[in-house]
Amino acid sequence: MVAILNFVFFIAGALLSLLWWAIIISAVLSWLVAFDIINLRNRAIYQISTFLDRVTGPILRPFQRIIPPLGGVDISPIIVLLIITGVRAILLPALHRTLIGLVGGGYY
Repeated sequence: MVAILNFVFFIAGALLSLLWWAIIISAVLSWLVAFDIINLRNRAIYQISTFLDRVTGPILRPFQRIIPPLGGVDISPIIVLLIITGVRAILLPALHRTLIGLVGGGYY
């Protein structure tokens, strides 16, 4: 049972890491498009941008509704990145230790 819990928490941490990187890449890509360094007429860039918007949009939109842009800059990705980092660094390990203790795994 301990091995299954370890695996589940490994997968959860990895998915949060992937989401973290997707938000970073999406933000950088949006800046590159906004400053006309790259454009969305390039099919590959368009597909990457669409994919990243579909992955990060459902996470970012609730925060974008609550937090207004400051000086035209959307800070919701920064807030979401802080939350993801906190979940990975504080909540996941605490929950993992608690569940391991409940199933009687002792030290891991």
